[in-house]
Amino acid sequence: MRCAVSVGPIVAFCVALIGTSAPSRAEDLNDYPTSARAEYVFGCMKANGESRQSIAQCSCSIDVIASIIPYERYVTAETVLSMSQVRSNLGTQFRTSEQAANALNDLRRAQAEAEVRCF
Repeated sequence: MRCAVSVGPIVAFCVALIGTSAPSRAEDLNDYPTSARAEYVFGCMKANGESRQSIAQCSCSIDVIASIIPYERYVTAETVLSMSQVRSNLGTQFRTSEQAANALNDLRRAQAEAEVRCF
């Protein structure tokens, strides 16, 4: 009996701790703004057909990507993709930078995982 009495406060503490830590975890996992997710889904649908099935697959795809890489890294990779198409010295810097290549590789790995899971 004495053990059961001392466990009550511990359980209450654990429940309170889980309750306070859950919102921060959800925010960490959902750090992509809705507009970025929508933009990805629209682009994905253009590439994969504009059907109900492609909405589901493309939505799944951005969710998988968001679970793998943080939004800041996603923005970096998208910037590298965009800027590497520029035909100037600036574009060359984005095409040849090791940091840019690493960000792009992270995105490509996340997209490959999303392809496997969602399509």
